[in-house]
Amino acid sequence: MMRIGHGVDVHRLVAGRPLILCGVHVPYDKGLQGHSDADVATHALMDALLGAAALGDIGMLFPDTQECYKGADSLLLLAEVVHRLSEMRLRPVNVDVTILMQRPKLRPFIDEMRMKLAEKLHMSVAQVSVKATTTEQLGYEGEGMGVTAHAVCLLESF
Repeated sequence: MMRIGHGVDVHRLVAGRPLILCGVHVPYDKGLQGHSDADVATHALMDALLGAAALGDIGMLFPDTQECYKGADSLLLLAEVVHRLSEMRLRPVNVDVTILMQRPKLRPFIDEMRMKLAEKLHMSVAQVSVKATTTEQLGYEGEGMGVTAHAVCLLESF
């Protein structure tokens, strides 16, 4: 059996926070606001995986009302999602993440992002896609106010 999932997440860019995307620290003068490390790309991916398995979303699993998730490393949360999928005898076949932000340019960090996700997903890097695009200075992403990430995944039973 195959299952498809889609996830979306949005976080505001603010001063005084690190910019973490797919577990990679990206040097920039702003970071993402949120209860955890606010890794918008990993959050979208977790929602895609959880959606494909009909397990709800990351807010249900890791609520921002619980102090234990304050500043949490989203890659560790992703590992927990993968563990839950495994308990259901599901595993990802491939994932595809798209990050929408005007700047900084993410191309120098994409390979490391793919490697970090692949490790937590127990997948080959060849099964993990991460892309970045600008919005041609349109919308809140283009104005540098926030970042959006979309993710899709395919799960299979084993």
